[in-house]
Amino acid sequence: MTRHSSWASIQRRNSFLAARRSQGRGRKPGAGQELVRYEGYGPGGAAVVVECVTDDRGRVAEQVRHVFLEHGGALGADGSVSYLFNTVGLMTYPPGTDEERLMQVALEAGAEDVVPADDRSMEVLADPAELDTVRAVLTHRGFAPMTAEVTRRAATAFGLSGEAAARTVRMLEALQALDEVRDVYSNAQIEEEALERR
Repeated sequence: MTRHSSWASIQRRNSFLAARRSQGRGRKPGAGQELVRYEGYGPGGAAVVVECVTDDRGRVAEQVRHVFLEHGGALGADGSVSYLFNTVGLMTYPPGTDEERLMQVALEAGAEDVVPADDRSMEVLADPAELDTVRAVLTHRGFAPMTAEVTRRAATAFGLSGEAAARTVRMLEALQALDEVRDVYSNAQIEEEALERR
């Protein structure tokens, strides 16, 4: 049976993207900059949301459009896919974390859910407004998270395999590599074999 990984899990496993995020991903707009969002579909039909921080909306729009077209994707109108994503507070824990104990402590702290990830790490979901409080309680109880952030999470997964999956990953990585892109979200669930072929 072929394993699949969500785009969010693939991003977390990719050390290059993790390093870039720590150097400015998730940043807020500075003076003269604005946050702009683009929505569309990858070559296999998965939903994609691209958030950028820029001082030149026209330049970044052209760069994002070029990547979509080059890889067989299509930009959509505002709101075309963003409804497929929820804004959540997300904390992650490494494989080997005591799932039962983490779940008990997290729910007592006010978390909304505890979810095992594809790579057997653990994700704790919380209301974005409660993230700092839940994280503080978990840390105090011995569960300091590896990461804690407000992010977008796909409400449903869109399974991809074969060449469509490989092309989608190439497009998502090309978008992520653009200088002014802050985050790339997708509901793509990628076949593991496609990651090796990209």
